[in-house]
Amino acid sequence: MTLASQRLALATYVRLMRAANAARSHASRHLADSGLTLTQFAVLEALYHVGPMSLSEIAEKVLTTGGNLTMVAGNLERDSLVKRQKSPEDGRVQILVITPKGKSLMRRVFPIHAAAIAEFMGTLHAGELEILGKLCKNLGEQAHAAG
Repeated sequence: MTLASQRLALATYVRLMRAANAARSHASRHLADSGLTLTQFAVLEALYHVGPMSLSEIAEKVLTTGGNLTMVAGNLERDSLVKRQKSPEDGRVQILVITPKGKSLMRRVFPIHAAAIAEFMGTLHAGELEILGKLCKNLGEQAHAAG
């Protein structure tokens, strides 16, 4: 890799991180009234749209560590938004299930969150969003393949 291409890669990485931080900040502001963190929202959203999942499945889906997810799940359970159940296939595995209270909250919060994300991403036109999506997917797949 040449010095010029390395500089370009680093500058692009900084721009990507700044954009990701701006998106996270924008999304967090719109979740503030719900009392949920972004990770709590991500867990509830996954359970709301996909259904009950093990903690490891959720961790993979919402891109968080198992230790952090244990704390998040505990806080959601404390607030009666989810409940833990033992897996019928393997009693050592805990399954997280969204409660009626959690579903009610998601019915209220998800449309607001989706609109906020659409507003933030609205800076780009549809073609740019498709390209950005493909580029992000490529980066993610490359990172996954590298281990």
